[in-house]
Amino acid sequence: VLDNEVHTAPSVNDPITTGRTSISGGSMTLTEAQDLANILKAGKLPAKAHIVEKAVVGASLGQKAITSSFMSFGIALLLVLIWMVFYYGKAGLFANVALAVNILFLFGWLASFGAVLTLPGIAGIILTIGMSVDANVIIFERIKEELSGGKGLKEAIAGGFSFKGALSAILDANVTTFLTGVILFVFGTGPIKGFAYTLMLGIVTSFFSAVFITQLILNWYSSKNSRLTFNTNITKNWFKNIDIDFLKKRKMWYAISGAVILLGIGSLFTNGLNYGVDFIGGRSYVVKFDHAVNSAEVANTLKGAFGDAPEVKTYGSVDQLKITTKFMIEEGGNDVDDNVRDLLFTGLQSYLPDGFTLEEFKVDYDGARTAGIQSKVKVEPTIADDIKTSAGWAIIGSLIIVFLYILLRFRKWQYSLGAVAAVFHDVLIVLAIFSIGYKFLPFDMEIGQSFIAAILTVVGYSLNDTVVIFDRLREYTGLHKSWKYSKVVNSALSNTLGRTVNTSITTLVVLSAIFLFGGDSIKGFMFALIIGVVVGTYSSLFIASPIMYDTTKMDKEKK
Repeated sequence: VLDNEVHTAPSVNDPITTGRTSISGGSMTLTEAQDLANILKAGKLPAKAHIVEKAVVGASLGQKAITSSFMSFGIALLLVLIWMVFYYGKAGLFANVALAVNILFLFGWLASFGAVLTLPGIAGIILTIGMSVDANVIIFERIKEELSGGKGLKEAIAGGFSFKGALSAILDANVTTFLTGVILFVFGTGPIKGFAYTLMLGIVTSFFSAVFITQLILNWYSSKNSRLTFNTNITKNWFKNIDIDFLKKRKMWYAISGAVILLGIGSLFTNGLNYGVDFIGGRSYVVKFDHAVNSAEVANTLKGAFGDAPEVKTYGSVDQLKITTKFMIEEGGNDVDDNVRDLLFTGLQSYLPDGFTLEEFKVDYDGARTAGIQSKVKVEPTIADDIKTSAGWAIIGSLIIVFLYILLRFRKWQYSLGAVAAVFHDVLIVLAIFSIGYKFLPFDMEIGQSFIAAILTVVGYSLNDTVVIFDRLREYTGLHKSWKYSKVVNSALSNTLGRTVNTSITTLVVLSAIFLFGGDSIKGFMFALIIGVVVGTYSSLFIASPIMYDTTKMDKEKK
């Protein structure tokens, strides 16, 4: 028995008459028995655990960046609420109430379980807010169709929330995204789990708020008032009687997307990506100052010295920072270490005392000083190979599950192929833009944990957008069997264009406000999300549906 755990239980089978006997039995090999004998001979070792070092590490975003990001998020949310009222009138006000309930549920759940809010978590929240708005837009557009068909308000509301109405599209979109979240949570690690958890929780709260809270409010209002329009005098004729031939120039869109992807692949082989400390490691310095310093300002100042802004966090007290840079990390040797340290000293000159010398700044300085390097260490990548591998397999696994679900619901593999092809298209476009643009765009475009979260958000948004359109396409295929299939596809895309534009605008308003008014440290993260939403909207109209159409047409020709 070791540490109250039974490792083996041998026994003495014969009486001990001469003071000697043999012990046999148990389930150990010879090597294990020898190891156990050595442990028993050694006896108890007095090796107590004790704290070697303790420090309070501040947020990497910086308090100023966090404050500005929350303010920009509040401004963006206010703009979304105003837009919904502007576009849908009083019905938009009801949708805003449901959205507020959704956010309350989401943050209440996260707070009650003590969840830590990180950039991947923020990405999940932004995606679920977009899906919540999208669900209300789908419902309202369907109710408008029911009203245009001559139904009364109560009948139109019931039809809009029915399974044949908006519920089918909302359910399919939410289930596909939720399945993606489940696979990412089960097989992912680190930041991927955080994103998946927030995403799954947000899907549940957004579905409940849109389908039940909005319906409850509309039913209550319709029981007291028979007049309720789902538009305003300005927007009542928007997106009506649209008939766009989306398929006519599909080969041109294929060519444009293919050219961008090929250009991006070429850039990936030549320029590569701007991998951050999370991926390649770096040198970390704990630097003390003689006054309080702002981590975000220091990071921006050091960008001039190192080329890229290092990761800067408050470390312990407000006059001490932990600065981690990937500059020249692939090169070793004392000369390189000294060069990086000297650049750090030069970059921090404006924050150090007047007349402060390089010798005083060094970590091994023995004299009295009020500032300087307290410790230094070469750090390993925090995103290990197993995390990167698990992220890739989790995404592939989720796409396989989504492929099978769409095949089950839509009964045609062409729908599944179109949706998955659009996801790959969107991810490759985002990677291409980051590879091409990181050398000349005026903000950091590092590839780290936040970028993984952005890519996962792009996957979720692309799937949601495509599945909603496919749901209407499936409906039109059953209703208009005498139409040419190209007319069915174009009509379905034209009919859902109002919903597509509305959802994209509201999501982009949130992202753009945070990008413009938030902290510099999250601009790259927000830029990836903005590109993902734009490309996701484009691909659902000009890539996913045309691929589905072409493969269906080829299949019919073979038959």
